[in-house]
Amino acid sequence: MLKSLLAASLLVLGGHACAASTDVAPVNVILHGQRFTAELATHEAAREHGLMARTTLAPDHGMLFVFPDTAPRGFWMKNTLIPLDILYFDAERKLVSAQLDVPPCKAAPCPVYPSAGPARYVLELSAGTARRIGVRDGDTLTIDGRLGTVD
Repeated sequence: MLKSLLAASLLVLGGHACAASTDVAPVNVILHGQRFTAELATHEAAREHGLMARTTLAPDHGMLFVFPDTAPRGFWMKNTLIPLDILYFDAERKLVSAQLDVPPCKAAPCPVYPSAGPARYVLELSAGTARRIGVRDGDTLTIDGRLGTVD
């Protein structure tokens, strides 16, 4: 009985750990004419977990962080194993700043990579993607899909 209860508890906890990285179905985003499949992080736990512990990220995939407000943002790479481009967008989904080729950070203290202006959306892509597709400040991010609730 105790083993069954323990096994069931571990399954529930394992499910929560997996669910922390994203919280709703992926959406398609279009940036500078390129389409990406983006996992969504619209809740605090999903935003905190982000792309931690990932060893790969497909070239046409990313993660879109959605915040309930527009404010200066800062991201760090703690326990993130792959280099990323971090793109900050305002409430109108215009690119306000980018941190490119941000290296992984496996041990604290990890530097914070801030936005140059207030942002509501943050898109993480594989490092080098923004440069490869020619992203520029002011580019508009199109989101094709449902964002769900944001908190």
